[in-house]
Amino acid sequence: MYIVPETAIADILTREAAFDAVENVFAAMAAGDAYNFPVIREAIGHEEALYGFKGGFDGKGKSLGLKAGGYWPHNMERRGLINHQSTVFLFDPDTGKVAAMVGGNLLTALRTAAASSVSIKHLARKDSKVMGMIGAGHQAKFQLRAALETHPFEKVIAWNRSPDRLASLAEVAAEFDLPFEAVTLDGMQAADVVISITSVFSPVFGAAHISDGTHVACMGTDTVGKQECDVDLVAKATVFTDEVAQSVTLGEAQHAIASGARTHDDISEIGAVINGTHSGRSSDREITLFDGTGVGLQDLAVAASIVEIAKAKGIGTEVDF
Repeated sequence: MYIVPETAIADILTREAAFDAVENVFAAMAAGDAYNFPVIREAIGHEEALYGFKGGFDGKGKSLGLKAGGYWPHNMERRGLINHQSTVFLFDPDTGKVAAMVGGNLLTALRTAAASSVSIKHLARKDSKVMGMIGAGHQAKFQLRAALETHPFEKVIAWNRSPDRLASLAEVAAEFDLPFEAVTLDGMQAADVVISITSVFSPVFGAAHISDGTHVACMGTDTVGKQECDVDLVAKATVFTDEVAQSVTLGEAQHAIASGARTHDDISEIGAVINGTHSGRSSDREITLFDGTGVGLQDLAVAASIVEIAKAKGIGTEVDF
């Protein structure tokens, strides 16, 4: 078994490698070459923590395994640890023998950001100039960096309930020599691409805040009841997702489905756009929405890439297990 600890991930995983791994596995999913296992997520009754498992098998990339982990809401304040904690386990699909154990915290942040940037590449207008951010938590910086590496934006605008936290996004914009502006939610109408990255159960924005032709990526924590944007936006937009089954039960589409504003057939996998079996955006005035729910196959694909790079660089430890 090859072990790549959390402390080594930053020296191994680039945003480019994460992007390629996620794009490839989305394509494999849409082609029927890869599938996710049912998600298990439970409140464990201790430390108010949520714990669960995401797994799957990519027959094309030959990745088999699972990510175990969850959310401990008091970690940062009590222990100085990030609240999200996870580890990825890979298995040899030919024998079932455990092949690798990989730290999953930074991996999760980079694979989530990679998913939104894949959606920008394939669904946003090519002439998009203004990047909009809704939310400024830990994950927001990863999202913004990945987006700015994917497309040549000319300006960044952002909104957050606590405006003082926007300083971290302004720093990222400065890294790319781009102007930054804090805006109201109404000001988000100036954005050509919007990423929302919040953990909320009631919508913070809707169709009134999004202009025609905008691409929206809803990337916040997905669970039953979550809702970042109003149903009116989901009903108005052309909706894409990583996996339809998760989108309609855990993701942004769940409320639109429940209200009858959308049906399962209205939601398409982004992998079909990558494969060329779906045309994607049909006009410059169309609003596209990517519901990024976070599937286990993303974690496995990125973990497999990490192990490959780690072995080539001599990073990590091989143990007899």
